Amino acid sequence: MTSNTETVKVKKTSWMQKIDVRKYTMIIALIGIWILFTVLDKTGTYLSARNLSNLFRQMAVTSILAIGMLMILVDRHIDLSLGSLVGLTGGVCAILMYKLSVPFGLAILLTLGLGAILGAWTGMWVTKGVPAFIASLGGLLAYRGIIMGLTKGVTIPANASAFRAIGTAYLNSITSWIIGIIACTFLVYNTFKKRKDRISYGFKVRSKSMEIFILVIYLVLLVIFVAVMDAYKGIPVPILIVLVVGLIFTFITNKTQFGRQVYAIGGNSEAARLSGINVKKKTLMIFVISGFLASLAGIIFTARLGSATPDAGNMFELDAVASCVIGGTSLLGGEGTVFGAVLGALVMASIDNGMSMLNTESFWQYIVKGLILIVAVFIDIQSKKKSA
Repeated sequence: MTSNTETVKVKKTSWMQKIDVRKYTMIIALIGIWILFTVLDKTGTYLSARNLSNLFRQMAVTSILAIGMLMILVDRHIDLSLGSLVGLTGGVCAILMYKLSVPFGLAILLTLGLGAILGAWTGMWVTKGVPAFIASLGGLLAYRGIIMGLTKGVTIPANASAFRAIGTAYLNSITSWIIGIIACTFLVYNTFKKRKDRISYGFKVRSKSMEIFILVIYLVLLVIFVAVMDAYKGIPVPILIVLVVGLIFTFITNKTQFGRQVYAIGGNSEAARLSGINVKKKTLMIFVISGFLASLAGIIFTARLGSATPDAGNMFELDAVASCVIGGTSLLGGEGTVFGAVLGALVMASIDNGMSMLNTESFWQYIVKGLILIVAVFIDIQSKKKSA
């Protein structure tokens, strides 16, 4: 009976649906960006193991911020305070450890707690009817002012080896390959389990040959990634943190009642409220999560630099928004994935890295990223109109 159902579903699915071009557009675009910068880079180092390792390490902060921003955008809100929150929490962590002599672990826990509290502060105003744009804009200004006051405009050192390891350390070769094998095993299991579940519920599925073809591509990319990272120093610790955070929030968004309710609110908040969902409570929770992840990003960023500066995190919130939109998150709410947000962050990091290697002036980098964001939003709006 199952095989008959599967046959029927596959026959009703066109080859375009099987490949799901929209889902893989950004992967194609990423490959195109890498090819472009490889051609333009006369030194031939853009796709070297060292540069790719640095690129992935640099994208970690934006990726974590984008995961938090994803849930905010899905719920039809925005959080402009994330960049300032990165600077504030990173500075507080450095002050706790190097000025107040707070133990390393406790300082990190206090910093993460501060991020969650400040996220709740913004969320509270949103639930009371203040537009998220205004509430978070107020946070952007206030948090930047606080860190400037705490540091007195002076850089705070944060160069202890244990702390720096969070942002600069690498996993050894054996650990890197073990993680790679675990990731490949999980990918195979999850792919076929998801396929089986979709068939059991009567949903459309790809043909088995197409499913295996796409799975093999993912497995090859995973092996190449681990091999390239291992060719330099191993998988960077910040990327391991992104992987863990990404898996956790993929599970939350896809498998939990909370995640489904957030998407339901983004799709139609009034219908969600009438169905019994506590919209205000869920909104508050996503701002808490966003603030928590911003503080985690602040810790990683400060650890990578080895110091906390008053202007740390400047404009990071816009990179997070751009990453989400480029990765397929709709500004109209109710649509977006963790994978897409992280992929969007990788695209943004690739553009930044490539333009830096070409010694492009900084103002061009802002112009290019701004144009990319506008085009991504335009494509999103047009696709929504066509599907309406």
